[in-house]
Amino acid sequence: MDTESESEIGEFYSGQSVFITGATGFMGKVLVEKLLRSCANINHIYILLRPKKGMDVRTRLHELLQVRCFDNIRESHPKALNKVVAVEGDITRPGLGICDTDLTHLIRDVSIVFHSAATVKFDEPLKTSIDFNVLGTRRLIELCHNWRIRLTLAILHLLSDIPSPVSPQKIIDLCEWMDEKMLNEMTPKLLGDRPNTYTYTKAMAETLLVEECGSLPVAIVRPSIVTSSWKEPMPGWVDNLNGPTGLIVAAGKGILRSMQHKSKASADIIPVDTVINLMIAIVWFTATQRPNGILVYNCTSGSLNNFKWGQLTDMFKYILEYPSAQIYRYPSLYLKESQFFNRLQTVFDHIIPAHLFDTLMTVLGRKRVMVRIYEPDVASQLHELTKCRVPSAIFHFDIRTIHWPTYWGDYVLGTRKYILKEDNNTLPEARSNLRKIYYLNKLFGVLVLLGIWHTISWGTKFF
Repeated sequence: MDTESESEIGEFYSGQSVFITGATGFMGKVLVEKLLRSCANINHIYILLRPKKGMDVRTRLHELLQVRCFDNIRESHPKALNKVVAVEGDITRPGLGICDTDLTHLIRDVSIVFHSAATVKFDEPLKTSIDFNVLGTRRLIELCHNWRIRLTLAILHLLSDIPSPVSPQKIIDLCEWMDEKMLNEMTPKLLGDRPNTYTYTKAMAETLLVEECGSLPVAIVRPSIVTSSWKEPMPGWVDNLNGPTGLIVAAGKGILRSMQHKSKASADIIPVDTVINLMIAIVWFTATQRPNGILVYNCTSGSLNNFKWGQLTDMFKYILEYPSAQIYRYPSLYLKESQFFNRLQTVFDHIIPAHLFDTLMTVLGRKRVMVRIYEPDVASQLHELTKCRVPSAIFHFDIRTIHWPTYWGDYVLGTRKYILKEDNNTLPEARSNLRKIYYLNKLFGVLVLLGIWHTISWGTKFF
């Protein structure tokens, strides 16, 4: 995209006010930050918030703006943060729970809507997932029709590009009259080939949006597996353990050591800032070009700059180059194509060491922790992970230009800094500790072999 187009996008947002649901989520934070930093003349950014844990929405807003991803704005343009306004509400309530006074103000001021609020738990009960992901979308659509705003952009986070084959209303009606126990028992049959309630309800939400948006100008963005930032707000920024981030932490701590995967399968990860830049540009394009019908944008890396699960072994070196300050075992990750050999590896590398460690903790009078970490639900979540699948300088979203090794190095450093809260100045000590654990690990292996040899030798005396 040329410089003229770049200025057009920034100019488009000048004087406009935006309403965002899901602003406290990972992508929502990056969206708010990017709008404040790159659309300097934006009017207001209204974010839907609900009171939580004894905090009112103003307190929650203050807490949100203290997150590290807003550091650059706090340092260079602190007054820009005043453009972010909290609107008390709840995606699960009629009318989003917005009071009449706030609603009147929003109708008068808002012209753009980003919808990213959702429950992202894969194992969420179907009824709860429908309430957030499907009915939440319907409630927002109803408000937008009442607002008669100039542009509505609905951003739906989907891991599947196949709309729901069943009418969303039929499933909604089913959830209303069926008791929860019976519904939970029926859920696997309702899901069919879909792996979880998240992808199922997101597909339903997309179908519902198409059916009910009417004349509203709408666009849909389908990101794949959203990961840490590539460049903005800073390289490697991440604030949750979802997706590969959890894998980096677990492998870096020496907890995850074996995982089944398909080496030639596309990981299809996409940096969060790539998705956000695309979303912002799509609003501009939808408003200025007015395309016929609803355009769907698949924001993925697989077809343009493919990264395969088998390449994780190449990226594992960064976990050793930037080790965590506190590790339980020397990091080592074995990726197995075979389910049998993966299970065999987990017995010797996960289960047995965990029981030995917890036995030692019991003897020392300390809490047992390792066996619980390796419970089946955790392992299955890690396994499920492997099954998922016009550029400019300011709003850059050309995934072809990303260099994956550099990105993964920043990703590991970002996870260390923003998730584990370990500053880079602790790296020398962490590397020294890693070397000590390496030699202890080798010594332990020698002792185990000597023990086995001694046992065999002792046993042969009786034959």
